[in-house]
Amino acid sequence: MNFMRQCTVYQSVVRQVALTSLVSMYCKCGELGDAWKLFQGMKMRDVVAWNAMISGYAQHGKAEKALSLFSEMRVNKTRPDWITFVAVLLACNHAGMVDTGVEYFDSMVRDYRVEPRPDHYTCMVDLLGRAGKLEEALELIKSMPFKPHAAVFGTLLGACRVHKNVELGELAAEKLLELDPRNAAGYVQLANIYASRNRWEDVARVRKRMKQSNVVKVPGYSWIEIRNKVHHFRSSDRIHPDLDAIHKKLKELEKKMRLAGYKPELEFALHDVEEEQKEKLLLWHSEKLAVAYGCLKLPEGSRIQVFKNLRICGDCHKAIEFMSEIERREIVVRDTTRFHHFKDGSCSCGGYW
Repeated sequence: MNFMRQCTVYQSVVRQVALTSLVSMYCKCGELGDAWKLFQGMKMRDVVAWNAMISGYAQHGKAEKALSLFSEMRVNKTRPDWITFVAVLLACNHAGMVDTGVEYFDSMVRDYRVEPRPDHYTCMVDLLGRAGKLEEALELIKSMPFKPHAAVFGTLLGACRVHKNVELGELAAEKLLELDPRNAAGYVQLANIYASRNRWEDVARVRKRMKQSNVVKVPGYSWIEIRNKVHHFRSSDRIHPDLDAIHKKLKELEKKMRLAGYKPELEFALHDVEEEQKEKLLLWHSEKLAVAYGCLKLPEGSRIQVFKNLRICGDCHKAIEFMSEIERREIVVRDTTRFHHFKDGSCSCGGYW
């Protein structure tokens, strides 16, 4: 191969890598439309490019588009790899497509000779667990051909939190903390399960054990970018310079939300206090503060996009559904697992998250 030919090939490879990176970046920033336009314009698409776009659709809860793109990928004779199937299973997971997810999982070895890895089992445990099939999820963990890792038990624990299953939650937490004794989320999730059942003595016991082990809970915070400046919020924030206006806006929204049928989900106020105090604690959650600030500072009807470093809480999810309808605008929240697109009083996740 002569020098000029080598340069051409090199430039082509560099361009391919750069375009794929941009597709991935746009997806992660919530700009799915821009990612798709860029992907469509790519002259060459290797498996990494296909994976980036399929994963983007999966993260945004667009399962049908993700699976359609997977089918198109196969028609284009691009062989899927293990990362492809993580994205496909994630798409099924975020849409609650249990049977479809099981079929894709079974097809990995049968049709593509791709051996399932820990990430695939974690997706399947999440898929089964969130569908309420907790025992099936546990049996799948037991059937793993390698030693179960901490993440898979953390996933099972999260599903137990959703379904308030104390017994299985205790088992999952025990296994998780055996493998990762300093996993703060394990303690927090177990305490949350107890709190959902009003077992406050058990909550105190878990927190005491956490303190004795010198494990510190990761503080939750949310952020929003407005006019090229990023604003951070923590629950019950007392620092932001516009806090008075934010609180006023939230109280106005709360009144309208209640008239529309909203009732605070008090189980997400993880303190043994009176109901009125729980409602106040819930109102000042970081994602609500960020959304209210967006309502104040962004043009009427424009999209609000908020990011959070932890999973969005159930009450905030419900409240933001109401806010999207009251404000007549799309509100996007990116938490640790996916993008939630709130519009006209409902979320893209369909309540399955």
